[in-house]
Amino acid sequence: VSTQSTGLQEVVSEEQNEAGRIPRTLECELTGDLVGSCVPGENVSISGIVKVHHGGDEHRTKSAKDKCMFLLFVHANYVGSSSSSGDSALVITMSDVMEINSLADRYPFGALVNSLCPTIFGHILVKAGLILALVGGTDRSGDLESGLHKRSDSHVLIVGDPGLGKSQLLQAVSNVAPRGVYVCGNSATAAGLTVTLTRDGSDTVLEAGALVLADKGCCCIDEFDKMAGQHSALLEAMEQQSISIAKAGMVCSLPARTAVLAAANPVGGHFNPKKSVADNLKLSAPLLSRFDLIFILLDRPDSGLDKFLSDHVLAMHAAESGSQHETRESDLPLEQRLMSCKEQVDMLMMKKYIAHVRSTVQPTLSDDAKAVLKEYYLQLRGENSNDETPITTRQLESLIRLTESRARVAQRSVATGADAVDVVEIFQHCMRDAQAKSSVTGPAGSGKAMGVAKASKLLIAALNKHSERTCSSLFSVTEIREVMVRAKIEVKSFDSLIYALNEQGFLLKKGTNIFQLQTSTCL
Repeated sequence: VSTQSTGLQEVVSEEQNEAGRIPRTLECELTGDLVGSCVPGENVSISGIVKVHHGGDEHRTKSAKDKCMFLLFVHANYVGSSSSSGDSALVITMSDVMEINSLADRYPFGALVNSLCPTIFGHILVKAGLILALVGGTDRSGDLESGLHKRSDSHVLIVGDPGLGKSQLLQAVSNVAPRGVYVCGNSATAAGLTVTLTRDGSDTVLEAGALVLADKGCCCIDEFDKMAGQHSALLEAMEQQSISIAKAGMVCSLPARTAVLAAANPVGGHFNPKKSVADNLKLSAPLLSRFDLIFILLDRPDSGLDKFLSDHVLAMHAAESGSQHETRESDLPLEQRLMSCKEQVDMLMMKKYIAHVRSTVQPTLSDDAKAVLKEYYLQLRGENSNDETPITTRQLESLIRLTESRARVAQRSVATGADAVDVVEIFQHCMRDAQAKSSVTGPAGSGKAMGVAKASKLLIAALNKHSERTCSSLFSVTEIREVMVRAKIEVKSFDSLIYALNEQGFLLKKGTNIFQLQTSTCL
């Protein structure tokens, strides 16, 4: 008779959470056709008979100290999977459905955004992107005709200076998600994120990590930049949404259909606008390209924003509640609509609303939405001259997923052109922040903007040619300007470009207004 031994761990909800206690575990034995009916990280309901076995049993003992113990285990006769509902402890009643439909008739997107971590002021579009990632796009896992898996979950990365509320946003998202797992990057390992293989006597046991436990939910990773050497474990899970194991003679694949929401601090403590996102975080390009949205939070002085922030903080300390008037869809830009909406819902209602729309609404794109996304994608491809943020088909797939998420929030079965316009506004916010570097223009008369990296490559190549002709690696500021004029590189901020090349080690300052080219063959 085929047998399988599994370990059960209780699911502790927010109401049952007791401080200072870890979740309890119990061994369970599966026999016959129940073998292989569940995988690590899956929520299951098991019925069976509680039995006792002696610790001295050679087949069950774990260590010598267990030989004098009587251990409990469950001999299962029924295994039911509850992974499709996300949170097994979440029950949606008929009254909840009526309240959900009533909220959908108003402006649910604004209410959800305002209800997500209301103690953090501002960051409206960042919260909007997190809500869209929580809701997710249309599930295409059942479409096996093409033989290719297309992920429906969106990944979000928040980069910014310390003290701007990134960790609070992630904790709020993990609490609101029907199934959410929160981990900190400085204490997480590759095995802790994916799957761990342990020895139990003569058997090999799989223990699910954070990504597997967050299947059909979200995994919030804080201090993403502190995970030195662990990022490669996320590549397969973020794109293929599965984790393959080939260790200790065991070859298998576990589902990891989760949305990765990460927060990171730049290298050096503060974001340097003169560097790219990859240079600020020291992350690889393949990993960054898997994130659908990359938000950059900068602590810039703004008199108007500071006034609103001070009013918000004072209102929080005075325990004042905002007006709960209804707000409906309008023709205003997305950010203005979200800021004008004052309606909020409680955390439990948010969790039920998100779980309901994820399980009942599967939207498709309308012709208007396809036209908006196609026009914006072609515009990005035409204007893309920054080598550090290339525009590929992954960006188009991200736009499609986010548009479906926007329609899901409003409980629409067809995504409209207005949904696509809202997603384009969020995407433009991310692209504008990612490309907010030094102002450098292309060849004279072209009128096209280029990134600092591309301008640096052109200038270094021109300086190398000039160095070969003159057999000298030293350049004065005047000579550098002359070389740039001959190469037709117009720079609005010449000092910023020289400073960036000096920081990157291409130009070494040797004296007053004298620089040495480190890539020259005449050193």
